[in-house]
Amino acid sequence: MFEALLRRARGAVRALRRSAEGTPPRRDRLMDLLRAVAISMVVLGHWLLVSVTYRDRIGGGSALDVLPWARPLTWLFQVMPIFFLVGGFSNAASLDAYRGRGGTAVGWLLGRTGRLVAPTTTLVVAVGAAALLARMLGADPRTVGMAVWLACVPLWFLVVYLAAVFLTPLMLALDRRAGLAVPVALVALVGLGDAARLLGRPVLGQANFLLAWLAVHQLGIAWREGRLAARPAVALPMAAGGLAALVALTVAGPYPISMVAIPGERLQNTSPPTVALLALAVTQTGLALLLHDRGNRWLERPRPWLVVVAVNSAIMTIFLWHMAAVVIAALALYPTGLLPQPPTGSAGWILLRLPWLAVLAMILAVLVAVFGRTERRARPSPGTDSARTGRIGALRTATTVTGAAAVIGGLLGTALAGQGAPPVQMLLVYLAGAALLRFARTRRGSGDRRRRQSG
Repeated sequence: MFEALLRRARGAVRALRRSAEGTPPRRDRLMDLLRAVAISMVVLGHWLLVSVTYRDRIGGGSALDVLPWARPLTWLFQVMPIFFLVGGFSNAASLDAYRGRGGTAVGWLLGRTGRLVAPTTTLVVAVGAAALLARMLGADPRTVGMAVWLACVPLWFLVVYLAAVFLTPLMLALDRRAGLAVPVALVALVGLGDAARLLGRPVLGQANFLLAWLAVHQLGIAWREGRLAARPAVALPMAAGGLAALVALTVAGPYPISMVAIPGERLQNTSPPTVALLALAVTQTGLALLLHDRGNRWLERPRPWLVVVAVNSAIMTIFLWHMAAVVIAALALYPTGLLPQPPTGSAGWILLRLPWLAVLAMILAVLVAVFGRTERRARPSPGTDSARTGRIGALRTATTVTGAAAVIGGLLGTALAGQGAPPVQMLLVYLAGAALLRFARTRRGSGDRRRRQSG
């Protein structure tokens, strides 16, 4: 068995090396590095700042509640804007390339979302099955609900990112019509949402969950379209201006210092996102522009590029399963007494962060080894779909739109369910949407094969 695992590992390394060596010269490698760094920092931030306990049942909270001195550190760990920035750049580039080969926006959406929906479906099914089994074995419903909620924390960002992907054809068209006025307008709308929240109308600010992240995604589109040049004359003012605005909004203004949500605060910078978070996004965008040319030259070296390729080969699996690793570790180590539980924020708790991180890394490595193949198999094919008209084209478009709405709605309902019982209805809505997208994707693939054979 060990020899079989070793052979599989060697085969995976050889495949990654071939992938790294076969990278097209025109690829912007810095985007892959930024994506890998962003997800890695999100994982590390959650592992450090989410405090999980087990006293009769599993519980969770934020270490920032008792560590106010650590709140400025969230300016370093809150790098989800980088993920959306890279997403906008990559989605625009991918859509353009697909259309250049004769494909349609619907075909691109089906291919682009395949690598997102497939590993997400694996997580949803696995977590749902584990929760059902735990209940059948007599586990405490509150413990099961909390465990599911913790494991599904990554779905919050995935809901918005999927929405941004499906809006990419529209947002790319808007960029080519109005340029940088589009992200500016989105920032203004986020500011209006913040004002509504400050004036006691929080419901009006809930649109910021989409508008703010869409604004960052739009910056990535603008970068790819050449509206943000990777030159010091553009990058330095963005970085400095964004940082100055961030300091003014948080130190002197009404926004909290922390760039992650802290329960109980009147205004939080991520629930929903605020203009303060967008100021951080502008700062990070300026720094990314500044590092662009030097970073791409460094990534031409084989070793660092191989590491980046390896991380990106399972990037969604890493992101989706990193909080499940926390749940598994807590249930395995705390009730058995293998790991002490000093009070959150105490000296003992801080010292135990290193062994805690080591255990989580090992568990996540196993989860990636088991479930990462789903993501790798879901890579979109380089083929295209020719434009279709009439009933067939309308049916595929309707199937894609309906499937996307069900996937996003199901994930949103799951994320909003909180710490109660697993939302079975929402999981079923999600699975129905994923099945519709798979059906539309399969029909596209069979049509492509028939056209190639007839040609």
